[in-house]
Amino acid sequence: MPKTASIISEFKPYAVTANNSRGREHQETLPPTVDPFTLDRQRVLHSAAFRRLEYKTQVFVTGVHDHYRTRLTHTLEVASVARRLCTALQVNVAVGELIALTHDLGHSPFGHAGELALRGLMRDHGGFEHNGQSLRVVEYLEHPYPPFRGLNLSYEVRESLAKHCTLYDKPGEHPLADGSHAPIEGQIANLADRVAYNCHDLEDSFEPGLVSEADLAGVKLWDEAARDIRKAYPDLSLGAIRRPILDRLEQMLLDDIVAESKRRIAAAKVATIDDVRHCDQAMVAISADMEPKLAELEAFLLDRVYRHPSVVRMDAEAGQLIEQLFAAYLTDPRLLPPRFAERIAEQGQHRVICDYIAGMTDRYCRRQAESLG
Repeated sequence: MPKTASIISEFKPYAVTANNSRGREHQETLPPTVDPFTLDRQRVLHSAAFRRLEYKTQVFVTGVHDHYRTRLTHTLEVASVARRLCTALQVNVAVGELIALTHDLGHSPFGHAGELALRGLMRDHGGFEHNGQSLRVVEYLEHPYPPFRGLNLSYEVRESLAKHCTLYDKPGEHPLADGSHAPIEGQIANLADRVAYNCHDLEDSFEPGLVSEADLAGVKLWDEAARDIRKAYPDLSLGAIRRPILDRLEQMLLDDIVAESKRRIAAAKVATIDDVRHCDQAMVAISADMEPKLAELEAFLLDRVYRHPSVVRMDAEAGQLIEQLFAAYLTDPRLLPPRFAERIAEQGQHRVICDYIAGMTDRYCRRQAESLG
């Protein structure tokens, strides 16, 4: 039996495969030995938008500290969590990882502060939401292939981006956001995003001293993850044992997601990918017992990290910078690169400027603002 067929046979029948994929928007003839999702992954990794994630903020502005997560390292951690969940639920690891690698391609510079600024500026001009922008990146803005615009990714990847939903991400308007659920692999990417940012944003908050071990006392999920490790190493500093604790916390969440998802899939008698799409609820989920514990940790992060004065100050500065840059391009569109300016007649000045700024890295955005200042 060919190796690819052997791998596919190990998947659950509702997993995304080349056999049940709805294909691509633009017809392409692929060699029979080429897996379509491997090709998609190659296209994403080779995209300019993916490379720029290295210099886009996750929570703490890039360049301040070498160990803070960037939007790129966040993406890689989401992909790692997605792989683990796909493996445990016996669906297509390549597809889950691919969706994770693609989910933030449209994110603005300076993290959610940048997104909020663009959302306000675009309120009366079609809006801005980074998941929708990720779709715009892969469907239109990236265009390395002469026969079509975009990367021409598989339907299920684009569908999952259109339906991506977490505490901070909501599906925007798109034909693929039709109210049905994403495939299992897309739902996994949703939760992988949530698991990853909760764990790594917490770790990043230790570096500048925003959060201490004492601050976390009483946060149930942290207490449960830390109890045995702290008991085994009572004299070590948090810096010496934080990684084992965070690994344990992450594993607790993954074990819970796997158990709850298997329960839901069995109860719904899911047999095909279309069954997944048309279920009454998501099939990949956190249990009712675990959800309040994770929500408590998220509330802690919101209060102690995301709303910390130093973070709020950085966010405010980033928002003002983007607003100033946007205003400069509105005043004189000739400042835009020609390949952007030439689209204004068709797509409108606000949308084109939004596309340009959303694609910038933090440092390029700063340089442009300084040069136009």
